[in-house]
Amino acid sequence: MKYMVRWSIKEEHFAAVIERFTTADPQPPEGLAMLGRWHEMGSGKGYSLFETDNPVALSRFVMKWADLVDQEVCAVVEDGEIAEALS
Repeated sequence: MKYMVRWSIKEEHFAAVIERFTTADPQPPEGLAMLGRWHEMGSGKGYSLFETDNPVALSRFVMKWADLVDQEVCAVVEDGEIAEALS
């Protein structure tokens, strides 16, 4: 299953996010594949796309950032998958 994570850095924690991102490993653990990560330049917002059969692994990963970043997680499907569901 694929999951889109939309995140926004809390303004008061911007420096702490930079510190954590540059000194800790921002990559997900085994069993959680990051398909991409995009940053809105200058806004403190971004998107990550993950794939996993273990939503608990995704929950653990996003919770590592929950003290500094607001996040929304939603399951997503591609066009072919939704077309199959609609037929």
